[in-house]
Amino acid sequence: MSEKEILLKSIKDFLTPKMLKYSILPFMVSLVVLYIVFFIIAGMGVEQLGTLSVESSQTTVEGGVPHTESFSASFVGSSIGKFLMHYAITSWLVTFFIYTVGTFLAIYFSIFLAVIIIGFLTPFVLKELQRRSYNDVSMIGHSNLLYAIFLALKSVLIMILLFILLIPFYFIPFLNIIALNLPMYYFFHKMLTFDIASSICTKEEAREIAYFRANNLRTKTALLYLISLVPFAIFFAAIFFVIYLGHTYFLATREIRERA
Repeated sequence: MSEKEILLKSIKDFLTPKMLKYSILPFMVSLVVLYIVFFIIAGMGVEQLGTLSVESSQTTVEGGVPHTESFSASFVGSSIGKFLMHYAITSWLVTFFIYTVGTFLAIYFSIFLAVIIIGFLTPFVLKELQRRSYNDVSMIGHSNLLYAIFLALKSVLIMILLFILLIPFYFIPFLNIIALNLPMYYFFHKMLTFDIASSICTKEEAREIAYFRANNLRTKTALLYLISLVPFAIFFAAIFFVIYLGHTYFLATREIRERA
């Protein structure tokens, strides 16, 4: 089956009533979680900005006698915001920082959250695909809950390590785009392919597919990751991602077993 046929078949499967019902669940759960997290972070931010103390001192020498002048001020509550927004440059910097960092963190957190949620839905989506098109391919699988948790934690740690190691590249134009997205893409690719492979294939089959179709899988997950960078798109398209890669793994597994 060509890539075009796989894509068209994936879209057709995604638009079925059952798959559309599945696609609503990640959106609803993520919406609730993001709503809770937003108010927790907002509350912490207000508390941290509740009081700000500014102190400075300057020493000058007049006639051989040192004189020290000190300045201290305390900004409470909204006065901090008024102080920062009073000047054009600080106003622009604060606004830019809030929107840039906020958007960046929101997109990253939405991808991370959606990947975790669809991990629970993947077996149900794949069983529906099997019923519709792959009755001849048994879903053997090769994982368990403890190993899945271990792999998820390992992937998170590697993602955090990559974030740290790539810090020098964050300040280089163009390269910073890759450096900022590479750690999250690693987590996205690792978890998505694991969830699907561990539900369909044996461990040996999964290794063979990962080795001989590595470039094909990375190309697909990279394209899917680019789609997920559109704010909140992943909440609606997450099930489609599973369907699209699910077809790839079902076809590859069928091919391996026919050769055996």
